[in-house]
Amino acid sequence: MELLYFAYGHLTRASDADLASHGLGRAHHRALYFVARKPDLTVSALLALLAITKQSLGRVLNELTERGLVEIRAGETDRRQRLLRLTSAGAALESALFEAARQRVAAAYARAGQQAVSGYWSVLEGMIPESERGHIDSLGR
Repeated sequence: MELLYFAYGHLTRASDADLASHGLGRAHHRALYFVARKPDLTVSALLALLAITKQSLGRVLNELTERGLVEIRAGETDRRQRLLRLTSAGAALESALFEAARQRVAAAYARAGQQAVSGYWSVLEGMIPESERGHIDSLGR
């Protein structure tokens, strides 16, 4: 448990300074990450992925749209849907944040070797309840 706690802390701290320079936090980062992975993600799908309240997500999305990082538009077939997409500025920020994390993970994977990485993925997948694994599949991993 300590390893998970400290590894997660170091992974997220890699992006904290960049986020802070934009006046953003980790909740904004998570939203940017998932919207980048699935353009035109619905607000309801993002709510399910993040497992947060509508009110919390509303604050995050309002800030991201006000800063020109995310755009929200109505669905084409169902106008009630709210579809999320990164703007070019949002995509650039998310890409920089992702790259910082990717470098840390890639270095750790290289040190551990392929067999260890495969085992680690199995452990992570095993920690996610079967009922929630569809969220991962929906992102097109």
